[in-house]
Amino acid sequence: MYIYIYIYQILGFGWRKKLILPLFVDAGFWRVEMGGSYEKIKKNGDVGGDACCDPSEETDPVNRTKGKKLWKKVKYELIGYHSLPAYLKDNEYILNHYRAEWPLAHILRSVFLLHNETGNVWTHLIGFFLFLGLSIYTAQNIPIVDDLHPLQRLANRLPNPFSIWGSNGAEAGLLGEDGGTGPITRWPFFAFLGGAMFCLLASSACHLLSCHSRHLSYVMLRLDYAGIAALITASFYPPVYYSFMCNPFFCRLYLATITALGLATILFSLLPVFQKPEFRPVRASLFFGMGLSGAAPVAHKLILFRHRPEALVTTGYELLMGALYGVGALIYATRVPERWRPGKFDLAGHSHQLFHVLVVAGAFAHYRAGLVYLEWRDAEGC
Repeated sequence: MYIYIYIYQILGFGWRKKLILPLFVDAGFWRVEMGGSYEKIKKNGDVGGDACCDPSEETDPVNRTKGKKLWKKVKYELIGYHSLPAYLKDNEYILNHYRAEWPLAHILRSVFLLHNETGNVWTHLIGFFLFLGLSIYTAQNIPIVDDLHPLQRLANRLPNPFSIWGSNGAEAGLLGEDGGTGPITRWPFFAFLGGAMFCLLASSACHLLSCHSRHLSYVMLRLDYAGIAALITASFYPPVYYSFMCNPFFCRLYLATITALGLATILFSLLPVFQKPEFRPVRASLFFGMGLSGAAPVAHKLILFRHRPEALVTTGYELLMGALYGVGALIYATRVPERWRPGKFDLAGHSHQLFHVLVVAGAFAHYRAGLVYLEWRDAEGC
């Protein structure tokens, strides 16, 4: 006998979905209804009837077990945009393949499933492991210059009569006891690597876990925004420190300014209004403005070291990084290409995935610039 099973879902915000599953059974009509956190299985004589079955049938352990298994299978299916709760609605051009209010165990397993967040999770998760590997490699293989002639070391320690700062002792505090030759401090470079890893891991976790509940979504989104601000802020540390290590005033001024901007951005991102979809251009503009503030120290560096090839090479990498971040922010804000063909880029190729790839590429360009800074300052100091 060929019959149908009607399956309804209710998750606190109205009738969400109805599935019709054809089955062959001996007799009877089975309807699975969701009621709170468990299901009831009713056996009715006619398709439209609501008469309850025999109590022995409803409480039978075998029937309850079958119904529970069927309900679990249906409940955690991917759904469409219009079936989402309001707090999960962010991009109306991505129409299908959403997860909504899944338990954590199912969410963690979904990292290996195909849905519209799979690409977002893995683009930054792979980026995190990339920068973790680069951090380990850099710690073991940073270029060290320790074979300079003693006369060269002495020359580097002598005061520079043409320096606007002179030799006032403050430089020695920045450069170390050796006067600037040999390996210099690495903390600005590793601060950048740490900021990149924090941003990438926070972003990946946000895209994986935010579908669990309203509260967890709120927390993860703020962590994601904090990660973006941390990456932008930490990206300033290597160019500012290594460009102005011989000019303590400007070094401290630029470092303090970008750190203050980063903290202000993180605090602003804590406001509930910041995560609303209509504030997407505001978010993109805020982070883009943070990055644009780096134009001042870069221009200052070019004025001071315009004849140095290292200054030109690092500036080229920094311009590439800025271009990649800028294009990524533009794609993120305009939601291209999915706005042109809604539903066609649900699983792959939508704007947020492209944004993620460009962020990883921009951070890698900045890593290359950092290696040039280290080699330059290790070899020559001020």
